[in-house]
Amino acid sequence: MKRYIFILITLLLSSLPLMAEKKSESKKAEWIQLFNGKNLDGWTPKIKGYPAGENFGNTFKVEDGILKISYDKYDKFNRRFGHLFYNQPFSHYRLRVEYRFTGEQLPDGPRWAKRNSGIMFHGEKPEEMTLDQDFPVSIEYQLLGGLGKGERPTANLCTPGTHVVINGNLLTRHTTNSSAPTYNGDQWVTVELEVNGNKLVRHIIDGKTVLKYSHPQLDPRDKHAQTLIKRNGKMLDKGTISIQSESHPVEFRKIELLPLN
Repeated sequence: MKRYIFILITLLLSSLPLMAEKKSESKKAEWIQLFNGKNLDGWTPKIKGYPAGENFGNTFKVEDGILKISYDKYDKFNRRFGHLFYNQPFSHYRLRVEYRFTGEQLPDGPRWAKRNSGIMFHGEKPEEMTLDQDFPVSIEYQLLGGLGKGERPTANLCTPGTHVVINGNLLTRHTTNSSAPTYNGDQWVTVELEVNGNKLVRHIIDGKTVLKYSHPQLDPRDKHAQTLIKRNGKMLDKGTISIQSESHPVEFRKIELLPLN
């Protein structure tokens, strides 16, 4: 009897690591496809001059499995900056995006907006934006295409209504370049973003960190940000994700997110 109990206990103890491993695997996070390749379910457009939910000119559309930002129905851009918001906010995650620039910029688009788009994160909700607001208060992972000559790195940082900390110093300028390469032509480019709440944020290309910073926060000098500070405090640890429409056609074929503990 004692020998039988000993064998049973031994078998139970030997199975514990396997049980723990299976439990760990069952809790392992999986990539979430934010863009389903079929339609804009789960997303809300907000274009300057129009209420949240109105997709003026069919700016954001899906064709052949591609999410396109298009201006086929525009006569002029007229500074109608737009953003397409994913409806669920996130805090700790890794985001992977495949994009490319196509065609020509609208003639009256700002010069700086040529082959220019972005991924906004830790942003406000589209319903919180004012009717004529250009950009949501957020942190921007800037997407740039080369102009055929000179260097124009992608994966830069822009801070509409926000600040971040780099090397222990509060950064108050609007744009900071990354160490990423320049991508010319209409090639597909894959970029990644790692966000750890209010702590470390990394811009990544080909497994290499090209820019990092921490402590994303609202800019108390910005009038709209002041309203958000009164409501939620200054520090940003979560928020919406959106993609930009800035007058140059751009396509996205993958937008996926991996939740982090």
